[in-house]
Amino acid sequence: MTTKLENLLRAALLTFLLAILPATIFSAPYHSFSAELPTRIVGKANVEGSIVLLNADGAVAEAISDTLHFQVNGTETAVAVVNGKGNFSVTVAESRTITIQDREGHSVELQVTSLPFWLSILPPLIAILLALIFREVITALFLGVLSGLLILNGFDFSGLMLSLLRFADTYLINAISDPGHLSVIVFSLLIGGMVSLVSANGGMTGIVKLLTRYANSSRRSQLVTWFLGILIFFDDYANTLIVGNTMRPLTDRYKVSREKLAYIVDSTAAPVAAIAFITTWIGAELGYIKEVADALNLQESPYSIFLNSLKYAFYPVCALFFMLMLILMGRDFGPMLKAERKARTGKDEKLDATGQLQSPADEGRPEMRAAWLNAFLPVFSLVAVAFGALLYTGYSESVWSDPGLGFLTKIALTLGEADAYQALLWASFLSLLLAIVITLARRVISLQKTVEVITEGIKSMFMAIMILILAWVLAALTWELNTAQFIASAFSGNVNPLLLPFIVFLISAIVSFSTGSSWGTMAILYPLLLPVSYQLSREAGFSEDQTMELFYEITSVILAGSVFGDHCSPISDTTILSSLSTSCSHISHVQTQLPYAVTVALTVMATGHLVSVFIHIPWWLSYLIAFALLFLTARFAGKQVVPLRS
Repeated sequence: MTTKLENLLRAALLTFLLAILPATIFSAPYHSFSAELPTRIVGKANVEGSIVLLNADGAVAEAISDTLHFQVNGTETAVAVVNGKGNFSVTVAESRTITIQDREGHSVELQVTSLPFWLSILPPLIAILLALIFREVITALFLGVLSGLLILNGFDFSGLMLSLLRFADTYLINAISDPGHLSVIVFSLLIGGMVSLVSANGGMTGIVKLLTRYANSSRRSQLVTWFLGILIFFDDYANTLIVGNTMRPLTDRYKVSREKLAYIVDSTAAPVAAIAFITTWIGAELGYIKEVADALNLQESPYSIFLNSLKYAFYPVCALFFMLMLILMGRDFGPMLKAERKARTGKDEKLDATGQLQSPADEGRPEMRAAWLNAFLPVFSLVAVAFGALLYTGYSESVWSDPGLGFLTKIALTLGEADAYQALLWASFLSLLLAIVITLARRVISLQKTVEVITEGIKSMFMAIMILILAWVLAALTWELNTAQFIASAFSGNVNPLLLPFIVFLISAIVSFSTGSSWGTMAILYPLLLPVSYQLSREAGFSEDQTMELFYEITSVILAGSVFGDHCSPISDTTILSSLSTSCSHISHVQTQLPYAVTVALTVMATGHLVSVFIHIPWWLSYLIAFALLFLTARFAGKQVVPLRS
């Protein structure tokens, strides 16, 4: 009886409290909310928006962390709220008002303007076209970026001003402040300083002179030049300037034409720097790959992608092979044959008392104090520390304790998981530090001069870094504008994904030839074409492994096409430097090198990037076929230089 009475009293008390307590106690735990969406989008796209819960005083309701439900244009949408803030997505196909409403009746209306999808291609297209017209990449990249910002912000005066301000305070800062991007910048600066110092302290000259004792004939002098071009792998500028200037007196002595010397110098510089593991190029390449990999949510590291792409580096490898065949066989063809015969017979050439060709560049040039250890130790430490750091940062107990994995497989897996940016930073800093210690300890140059030389080396990397930063900004804009989706939709159903390597090689070569910049070409095409290859592969029903193999190949093809176009271009920096360092007529260098570069390009396009579409052959067999064709070309198209000097 007592229990029933207690229950009745409790029920009455609860009814009374519900009647007299303010209803506001049981209302929503926030007063209102605000929402944001981009005001302008390109094409049909999933647009990311944000919701902020507000208290009665207008402050963020940070006490709320829960999953709340909103009606977005009538569609129930769950929003994960953390500390009063959450994100949602909505598909926008046309200009319209987006209405967002919660269960308490609060609502927000946002106006979104959807622009034609084809506008998404304008920023990279403008960058490419202006680069072709002005033959200057930095201006082209900036104007391409500005056009993308105008699309997002409007083409009126207020849109222009907002675009300029957002370029400076948002996109530029985001591009520079990214840890990976910063690592690339610092690494490039350190390498530039180290290369400049080991050149100034006589180290590079010492290494070259150490090897030139083996060059006692025309063929051997060319072989030593080829070998040095590969040995000085870490920077294409250092390669051309050091090898060209140092080997010129030796090749002149044995009557090797300046054109042939310029060809060897030019064709070992970029191909080696592009595919070697530790170079001034690697930072930029990893930066471009990282941008795309992050956007596609790929689990593979940028360095692993780079390593996997090397097996498709047909043009750089075949260019080195073809050059070696021509040297060993003593054969040439086309304009190069005429230049070589002219040099061998000594016609129209002025020789000095030692039999060397005189050059205006030789006059007044001081003899540098040579000491090969000055360069060998820093360069060796650069490679050794970088490789050791890669193994250290990528080490996994599970991998190295697995008895089923071979040693090379363990190395590959370890490098694939390594922190390449950290390794490169460690290696470049320690190698520069070692170069400074050696220079000062051996009293080659003063401390003040050492600092000046390093500073000059750092300055020499400034243009490349400007290109990198603008490329990162343009890449970010192409993702916002859904450029890759537009290109993928344009190609979808119309282009066999297996034809992409052939097409991409042509595009890369044309852009690089027209701009004279392989770096600028990579900056424009990597963020544009890598996502396209991935999306087209998935749409075509490729497996994940097949998709990644094509992704690796496109990664390598963009690089290879850029190097090929750079070789052929008369406005290329490395082409010009090769002519200057070898005291060769620039037009003669371009004319004699062009047939060789085109021969290699046509061979690798056919054997490496076209035949595989119709006949599935492994990549190593493509190399063997390409090598055989290039050998036959050198043997039957090439003719012996007369009079032949062994």
